Amino acid sequence: MIDVQRLRVLRAVAEHGSFNKAAAALLLTPSAVSQHVAVLERSLGAQVVARSTRGVTLTQAGRIMVQAAESVTAELAHAQQQVDRLGTGHTQLTVATFTSGGRLLLPGALARLTAAHPDTVLHVREGEPEASLPLVRQGAVDLALAYHFDGPLPGQVSQNSSMQWTALLKDPLRVVLPEGHRLADRAALDITELAAEPWVLGCLKTEAYLRRYAERAGFEPEIRGTTTDYFFARSLVAAGMGISLIPSIALAPHVPGVHTVPIKEPAPTRHIGVATISRRRDHPRLATLIKALQEQAAAVESASISGPAQRP
Repeated sequence: MIDVQRLRVLRAVAEHGSFNKAAAALLLTPSAVSQHVAVLERSLGAQVVARSTRGVTLTQAGRIMVQAAESVTAELAHAQQQVDRLGTGHTQLTVATFTSGGRLLLPGALARLTAAHPDTVLHVREGEPEASLPLVRQGAVDLALAYHFDGPLPGQVSQNSSMQWTALLKDPLRVVLPEGHRLADRAALDITELAAEPWVLGCLKTEAYLRRYAERAGFEPEIRGTTTDYFFARSLVAAGMGISLIPSIALAPHVPGVHTVPIKEPAPTRHIGVATISRRRDHPRLATLIKALQEQAAAVESASISGPAQRP
């Protein structure tokens, strides 16, 4: 019989890419981690990791077992919730969300959920996708409202994953300029037209994204400021520090002294969606919440919020 603890160790090895880092995360010694993996391999009759001087990678058998580990962990967490419900008569639901998406989409969706299932006890945790998606895999949260930029879906959300991604909304990024800027009256801008501009950005991931786009356009952006808050970044733009690149849904509330211009296609875009454990997606409360989020996202698109920071 496969030991659940050894599956937990293998999952940590897969997450951290080495026995040493997995050992530190699990508060074990590297030799104990290595022994757990070796015993798991003997019990399976198959190699689950490939060892090299650069670390360890999963074999096909290892990937299968990590997926099983994620499912087992999530199911045990769900079972604990069911046991807890026996004593309270309530069902608990935990949702993780990033800030701007949660502010726009989550309140209305949660209101619909509680109207349909008034016995639900809700918990909300704020976090970026790199923090919230592992919590879904571990069963610590039931649903994560998350995003990814152009390219593949967030880490480990794939056909071979225990998680399922449901797309909700495309969120194009806009250029935010100070009022009176020479480009403020343009209907749309090409990224190459911004090569000489200084930038202030409200997110480190946005900075990395801008650098990739700028590299394709042949220039190195001058970054004069970075924050973790899009509202603050727009305030710095209004103060004349530079221009910014802001997701559309983060352009409210309006900041006086700024003007927003779309970027010409192909425009940089965030893709917003929800991640859930595949086998739990049809749970009545989760299904209700996902449908409510889809309706909220459709309402956002129909309201055409793509330019909320234009001159009032």
